[in-house]
Amino acid sequence: MIRKPTNLTRRRLLAAAAAGLALPATAVLSMRARAAAPCPSLTAHHRFSLGAFEVVTLRDADVMLDGPWPVVGEDRPESEVQALMHEHLLPRDRFQPGFTPTLVDTGAQRILFDTGNGDQGFVPPPRGGRLAPSLQQAGYSPEQIDLVVLTHGHPDHIGGLMHQGKAAFPRAAYVMGGQEFDFWAATDDRLRAPEESIEHQSARLFSSHLAPLADTMTRIGPGDEIAPGIHAVAAHGHTPGHLAFHVESRGQRLLLWGDCAHHEVASLAHPEWHALFDQDKNQGAATRKRIYDMAATERLAVVGYHTSFPSIGFVQRRGQHGYRWIPLTYQFQTS
Repeated sequence: MIRKPTNLTRRRLLAAAAAGLALPATAVLSMRARAAAPCPSLTAHHRFSLGAFEVVTLRDADVMLDGPWPVVGEDRPESEVQALMHEHLLPRDRFQPGFTPTLVDTGAQRILFDTGNGDQGFVPPPRGGRLAPSLQQAGYSPEQIDLVVLTHGHPDHIGGLMHQGKAAFPRAAYVMGGQEFDFWAATDDRLRAPEESIEHQSARLFSSHLAPLADTMTRIGPGDEIAPGIHAVAAHGHTPGHLAFHVESRGQRLLLWGDCAHHEVASLAHPEWHALFDQDKNQGAATRKRIYDMAATERLAVVGYHTSFPSIGFVQRRGQHGYRWIPLTYQFQTS
């Protein structure tokens, strides 16, 4: 089990950040989480058609946290991030990130992108690890998943791979970036990081959740096709081999960008701001600028894993260097 910090305070966390120390992966989630339990009335899935494909985004967690600083803008004064939140009519010091795996049913395959927190991720049950019931509400069972695709190896993306020591998707094959897989497969190196760091926790989950599936894991790189109409897109920086995925059917297009944004206002308005959980801060910023520019220029629909559920929207340029997230409304409705 991953130990959760029990004595972290906001003051200690921010002092550690200022000192350049390794921050616990669960630290931000420990700062005054605002929801005692999930609300049963919340919609657990959102379904739409993309050409001949069916796309379903799935709610894995529901939690209100302190932030978005320092999750976004850790290199900026807290007051600057709070002012941006106030400008956009949002609370200055709390936010509700999405944790949103996505199912793409091509007709030939049911492909699941990321698996949520499971019982050992950043948001464990009851507020997180809710992929299985969300799938069930959407009309799918774990046994119906043919392929599981992982954008990267952080606990809130791989935590749902296993349930009670067994593969949660017993019939599935698996896909992950080869560079990403190799980074986490160097488990001994990763475990030398501080015990509560995201690197250490991810390495432990790799050993328990990913390594047992290695024989059914296909390792890919940018540009590779994982299924007809679905290609990998380079999105490195958040992790060394982080990938996004471009999905196209009958001329309709969708970008699943994984963790290219941790907040739909702050991350897009200032892609140059550092993100707390990026392993390479500068490359992460460069990737955000490139991905946002592509989404805006090509008018792509986007699934953003950490944007507010149902985590679907579009990107519009705003000013010289910034962007704006436009949530989905009726763009995919045909009647």
